[in-house]
Amino acid sequence: MKTVLIGAGSDLGVHIDGAKFGPVQLINDIKGTYQGEIISFLQDDQIIKSRNLSDRRKNEYEIDQFNARVYEAEVDQLKKGVFPITLGGDHSVAIASSLADCLVHEEIGMIWIDAHTDYNTFESTVTGNIHGLPCAAINGYKCHELRKFHNGNVIDPRKTVIVGARSIDDWEKDNIKYSGVTVFTTQDLKEKGIQAVMNEAFQIAGNRTKSIHVSYDLDIIDPEVAPGVSVPEVDGINEEEAMSILREVLNHIEQVSSMDIVELNPLRDVNRKTEQIALNILATTIQKVEKEKGIRKFEKKY
Repeated sequence: MKTVLIGAGSDLGVHIDGAKFGPVQLINDIKGTYQGEIISFLQDDQIIKSRNLSDRRKNEYEIDQFNARVYEAEVDQLKKGVFPITLGGDHSVAIASSLADCLVHEEIGMIWIDAHTDYNTFESTVTGNIHGLPCAAINGYKCHELRKFHNGNVIDPRKTVIVGARSIDDWEKDNIKYSGVTVFTTQDLKEKGIQAVMNEAFQIAGNRTKSIHVSYDLDIIDPEVAPGVSVPEVDGINEEEAMSILREVLNHIEQVSSMDIVELNPLRDVNRKTEQIALNILATTIQKVEKEKGIRKFEKKY
C-alpha cells in the first residue's frame, strides 16, 4: 500500500514556538530516500500569534483556516486509497487528519498516544492553548468551533483510547469522566505491559469500526530521552518503550487507516535526540505500511 506524507507545520495551538518546524525537519531528513508523495503546509509567517495568558481561544480562527487546508488534502488522499502519515506541528493538526479519516470511513476508532489527554474545552482550559483541546473536539465533546470545516461524523469517544497519559488538568478530568473515553496512563503501561495495553486499546477502538486512526505525540517519551517537544512531562517512557508501542501499532496495521506523528519541536531539541526518534518512528511506519499492508477495498462509493 502506498503512503503519502502530509506536513502540517503549525504551532498556533501552543504559546511556545518551534513545532511548526518539526515536519520540515523530518521531510528534509527522509526525502532523499522516500519515494512517495509529499504534501506540505506551513502556517503563514505573517500571523501574529496570540500568547495572551487571558486569551482562552488563542489563534482559534487561524487554526481553523490551517486545519481546513490540511483536511481537504487528507480527504483527497484517503479517497485515493493511500495511507496518509501526518507530521505535526502541534497536536491541534490531528483535528484535521482524524476527521478526514472519519469522513471517508465513517465509523472509525482512535488511539491517542500522548502524555496529555487533550480533553479540555474552551470552558475548562487553563492556558487557552488549543493543542490541549483536539481529542475532545474530535470526539464531538463541545469544541464545535474547531471542526467547522467538517460536515461528517465525529469519532465515538467510546471507541477512543488515550495511551500514556500522565498530565491531566483538574477540570479536564471531569470532561473525561463523562465522555466515555478510555484512558491508560504511563503507569498502566509499566504495570500491565505495553503489549497488554495496546491489545486492549485496539479491541476497544476496533470494536465494530471500519478502521482506526492513530495519533502519536512524542511527548509521551520522557524529556530526558526526547527533550524536543513544546510541553515536556517528566516520568515518561524510554526510547525502547516508545518503539515497542509503535511495534504494537504496526502489528495491528491492517486495522489502521491513517496516522499522525506530532509535536517535534526542533528549537527545543538537544543534539537532535528527539528528531532521530521521530525519524525512526516515521521510517519504520513507512516500511511496514508499504511492504506488508494489504490494499484496502472501501465500501463507500464516490
